[in-house]
Amino acid sequence: MWWEAISWTRLTQALVERIATAEAEDGSPWLRVAVDGAPAARPAELARGMAEELRARGRPVAVIGTGGFLRAASLRFEYGRQDADAYYDLWLDAGALHREVFAPLEPGGSGRVLPDLRDPVTDRATRSPYLTVPPGGVVIVHGPLLLGHWFPFDLAVHLRMSPAALARHTDEAEAWTVPAFARYADEVRPEDAAQVVVRADDPRRPAWSGFTAGA
Repeated sequence: MWWEAISWTRLTQALVERIATAEAEDGSPWLRVAVDGAPAARPAELARGMAEELRARGRPVAVIGTGGFLRAASLRFEYGRQDADAYYDLWLDAGALHREVFAPLEPGGSGRVLPDLRDPVTDRATRSPYLTVPPGGVVIVHGPLLLGHWFPFDLAVHLRMSPAALARHTDEAEAWTVPAFARYADEVRPEDAAQVVVRADDPRRPAWSGFTAGA
């Protein structure tokens, strides 16, 4: 893959410029954007930066983290608290994310999305109010292992980290999750699934692939 050095500020601006002219493939009046990456790659920071820039341009935005759509602890920890395969297969409640976020953004949908469902720390329902995203708005979903679930993203950004960089930058307490990302790279191939790939091995010196054809 060809890489071009870029700052996070320039990357954010380039992504926002593309979003400004993009249209949903299925004719939806909402644009659905993914920022996919391991926690060490800090996908939430890029998602928030994009949202700030879009709002400054007058575009309505909702930012949703997958951390608010994890399954109950009894299911997540069925095989122990540090099982990489469970982290990969069981933690994300993809069905709830489809139901509460993506279904309302289909053509003819209400635009009423739920920002989160469950607090992963207390393991209780958050009871957050629904957000109504007006037509023409953008919903940015960020988190790890996000691709490969048939979510209808119109633009997907993958923050790539090499295995060595991921191991180096992952907090020691979360080191047990690293094998899940090796499986993700092998089974989902996020670099092929995303329209934009960002090399984030060194957080201070990102590089990107540009936009793939059709993005």
